[in-house]
Amino acid sequence: MKELPPEFGVMHKKDGVPVFKVYLAGKWVEASDLQDVRSPIDQSLLAKVPRLGFDAISNALETMYVDGRFDIRDTPGEKRLEIYHKAADLLLKFKDAFIDVLVLNNGKTYPAAEGEVKAAVERLRVADLDVRKIYGEYVPGDWSTETLEAEAVIKREPLGIVLAITPFNYPLFDVVNKVVYSTVAGNAIMIKPASSTPIVALMFARILEMAGFPGKALSVITLPGSQMSKVVSDPRISVVSLTGSTEAGIEVMRAGGIKQYIMELGGGDPAIVLSDADIKSAASKIVTGMTSYAGQRCDSIKFIFAESQIYDELRRSILDELGRVKVGDPRESGVSMGPLIDEETAKEVVAATQDAVEKGGKVLHGGTRKGNYIEPTLIEVDKEKLPTLYLYKKEVFASIAAITPISNIDEAIKLSNGRSYGLDAAIFGEDISKIRKLMRLLEVGAIYINDYPKHGIGYFPFGGRKGSGVGREGVGYTIESVTAYKTIVYNYKGKGIWEYM
Repeated sequence: MKELPPEFGVMHKKDGVPVFKVYLAGKWVEASDLQDVRSPIDQSLLAKVPRLGFDAISNALETMYVDGRFDIRDTPGEKRLEIYHKAADLLLKFKDAFIDVLVLNNGKTYPAAEGEVKAAVERLRVADLDVRKIYGEYVPGDWSTETLEAEAVIKREPLGIVLAITPFNYPLFDVVNKVVYSTVAGNAIMIKPASSTPIVALMFARILEMAGFPGKALSVITLPGSQMSKVVSDPRISVVSLTGSTEAGIEVMRAGGIKQYIMELGGGDPAIVLSDADIKSAASKIVTGMTSYAGQRCDSIKFIFAESQIYDELRRSILDELGRVKVGDPRESGVSMGPLIDEETAKEVVAATQDAVEKGGKVLHGGTRKGNYIEPTLIEVDKEKLPTLYLYKKEVFASIAAITPISNIDEAIKLSNGRSYGLDAAIFGEDISKIRKLMRLLEVGAIYINDYPKHGIGYFPFGGRKGSGVGREGVGYTIESVTAYKTIVYNYKGKGIWEYM
């Protein structure tokens, strides 16, 4: 890893390896117990970060609960926006350092890493748009005999402390997104980044510190996810915002009890291709949706349902597009797909492929691995056999998809809705009647017409149904989950303000 700019003086080196501090309620803290952070590219040791115990986290929570949640709430909204804009400027200033870490720690290509930094900058800048959902309401009392000569103001208030649990795949953007929608509403925030990719979260904490963010209202904690139940259940935390697997979401809700939850969970999206679709365009977008960041996206395309009239042509076009995908070290020129985050996921791809073949599927492309590098994998599966596949029942977080011919859109609806997930769907075609029926009956949170699913900065809200989540993330849409209504009733009886007929 390249030397960080001197402004990031939040670490030291031991035996040539960067050792980071963590940010706990306004203080950079060292620890003797450390965990390794490695690169998925070649398994090299990038850095070490503290492995915190609950006592250190509890002390930070107490500072945040007593002081920090009021420090951020008492920072005027206009000042909060200034902090986000300053942070955006600083992110751009140190863009190269963030890109370098995203490439090495995530295995992203340089364009993908740069895209994530730009998205984070934009999310900070559009925080102004979140503000519109914080405003409250006025309710006159003269619509009920019980409330004559009274009126009420309905306001939104911050809930206190948000625990933000972020995934490995977008370790900068997901942190920035959760910071913005939580704190613009006046909440303090405790961030728990993925154990495999914690570095950029710590770097962003330094960015916020330089931008003037109230220190006691922010913490970044590093500990294994398996040890999070005690933190999640802490009564000082009012909201849990989790992006992760469905299984993780279930465990968090069991541990957390009565709190507010925002959960963007498992997915794996269907793409439905109608007989009048632009086949070349559909194939290109489907392959992008399959292979972007090696399929390690909750909105990655995992199922392709094509009407029989165009099935053969679509299959050929998709295979042509897959043949152009170059897998390898993302630092090398021309590579469009890097490694998976770990070897266990790569092994799962091979196992899912073997399971499909044993049940009658045919591998059309890929299916092999070398370490944690895999080829994008396309499997042809009969519609009767598809629901029996491991790939159908679980979310395999990699570039693997099943392609299946269908006789009509009712079959596509049944196969799409038959999964326990319901994040997004893509529809390619022009027949508005078919599209309208699919729009109505698909049990998903978002539908993309003539494009592959992509959440971007959340300008359009996203989130799932069924096992894919609770609530919505998006500019102006998550405010509802990190705030509470408070009703204030003013009684003016006998004051002569109203003289009703």
